[in-house]
Amino acid sequence: MKKFLKLLVVAVLSITTVFGLTACGNDDIIVQTNAFFAPFEYYDGKEIVGVDVDIMNMVGERLDRNVVFKDGDFGIIIDTVSDGKLADVGAAGLTITPDRAEKVDFSIPYYTAVQYVMFLATDAADFPVQTAADGTQYVLWSTLGGKDIGVQTDTTGNIYVEGEINKDDGFDGVLQGTGAEVHPYTDANLASNAIGQNIDCVVIDELPAKYMTENNDGKFICAALYYDAETATEEQYAICVKKGNDKLLDAINEVLQELIDDVQDGQNGIDRLVAKHFVLED
Repeated sequence: MKKFLKLLVVAVLSITTVFGLTACGNDDIIVQTNAFFAPFEYYDGKEIVGVDVDIMNMVGERLDRNVVFKDGDFGIIIDTVSDGKLADVGAAGLTITPDRAEKVDFSIPYYTAVQYVMFLATDAADFPVQTAADGTQYVLWSTLGGKDIGVQTDTTGNIYVEGEINKDDGFDGVLQGTGAEVHPYTDANLASNAIGQNIDCVVIDELPAKYMTENNDGKFICAALYYDAETATEEQYAICVKKGNDKLLDAINEVLQELIDDVQDGQNGIDRLVAKHFVLED
């Protein structure tokens, strides 16, 4: 059994209002992102690349429009797209949540993510790793009690940690009263760099955690966060547009559905894009 955020996916996909296709007054599709969330978006030199970039470039080809990615803090993405003046699309490994769905329209989900904890290998004794029935390596949420926990601002990792500390609606409060504290950072790299200095660990989505762990020469260990031996966190990624931008949303959904349906050797098109970008840095 897995623990889901309370997502209103059906309601999200059904809300429509009529607006123009382009937010910025030109024919470019402007995509607001945070380019420190590999493999979904990251810098290759000065160029932003990643899974979401490939997806949106496919959308641009379908609509015969150029796609431009704008990097900024993760926390501004939803409001920027909702306003529609500076960006048409938000793509940054965005999780569908009810609060976000009140401001933007989401695409169909294209990736299922799990929250992970990342910590120094030298601190492994403080984060006992267990093995679930399916072989997944995990750490119990209760293990984070009393610890200084880094998160990326406004991400679902941030939501989960604060929810468990404050026992917000829908959360168990496993960290309430333990002395655990949350420390927000503007991007995942800054958070990871603070481990062992200002914080004990970082709570972040699975693939960015694995990417940073594998690219740091054994410095970090990461594992899934479970409430018990069977209950993990789980959430779904989607791409967002300004409410009512149906033509653009339809094109995004068409591309995503084709990738999801394109199964080869047990992997769909999204999985193959993830594998393409999940590479070790030199």
